[in-house]
Amino acid sequence: MKISIIIPVYYNEENLEDLYADLKSKVLGKIGEYEIVFVDDGSGDDSWNVMNRIREKDDNIRCVKLSRNFGEHCALQAGLSVCTGDCAVTKQADLQEDSTLILEMYERFKQGNEVVLAARTARNDNPVSVFFANWYYSIIRKMVNKNMPSGGCDCFLVGRKAIEILKNMNEKNSSLTLQVMWLGFKTDIVYYERLEREKGRGRWTLAKKIKLVMDSIMSFSYQPLRMMMYVGCAFDVFAVIMLISVFVEYFTSGTPIEGWASLMCVVLLGFGLIMTMLGIIGEYIWRTLDASRNRPPFIIDEIRENKKI
Repeated sequence: MKISIIIPVYYNEENLEDLYADLKSKVLGKIGEYEIVFVDDGSGDDSWNVMNRIREKDDNIRCVKLSRNFGEHCALQAGLSVCTGDCAVTKQADLQEDSTLILEMYERFKQGNEVVLAARTARNDNPVSVFFANWYYSIIRKMVNKNMPSGGCDCFLVGRKAIEILKNMNEKNSSLTLQVMWLGFKTDIVYYERLEREKGRGRWTLAKKIKLVMDSIMSFSYQPLRMMMYVGCAFDVFAVIMLISVFVEYFTSGTPIEGWASLMCVVLLGFGLIMTMLGIIGEYIWRTLDASRNRPPFIIDEIRENKKI
């Protein structure tokens, strides 16, 4: 049985040599037949040359270069599209997950699980990042998939049957992890503690995090649209109650109807609500348009591999 280890790379030149050494000392000699698929996601540093130097040391390494930066999830999809293993496991290039996690996930796969998720029990990040990460996964559990682990999961292992389905899904503006969970195959979970990053700096910007939240929700849930309907109904009920109360007070006690200031507050609030709802609808429409173009979620520029693979 052959396992593919897929590693998305984006500005990770400082970590790649240490990553390979870590895998070699802890994992590669214990899993039998394997391949490592490095995917360069449009890095602007020397990552491509470093990964190819590593490839010269190991005949089981394949290097994939994307034409530009498409995002981590697309890079993983590219890796899945070219891997040849009976199963594939994803691995971050920043050494924040212990490499021995692959061994445990592989064992769970051999026990008959088509999908194995690596869920975080803790993370050595700054408190602000931890807070927003927990908030994100809480939203996902409530609005998208109740089975999402409370600490979230970045790494997973999938069997060949799941790999073929993921390759055919070809979705953009989505979450690959949620796609894996959506498949519904027999799934197991292993737990780990996320380590602190020692080299380099993360490229997971606030804009990318916000996009992930929106993609995760809008690709798998209609809750935002239904929430808009509920809010609209609530405002209608509130407006009718206010209208009745104003007329009752006017005819019973002679209280004059409030003027321009209160009217403007209601108008501005109403317009703000309408614009927000139009923005939500626009996000869904844009995703529909983007999918209708049928453009590929990633473009492979170059693949370098040794003849053995």
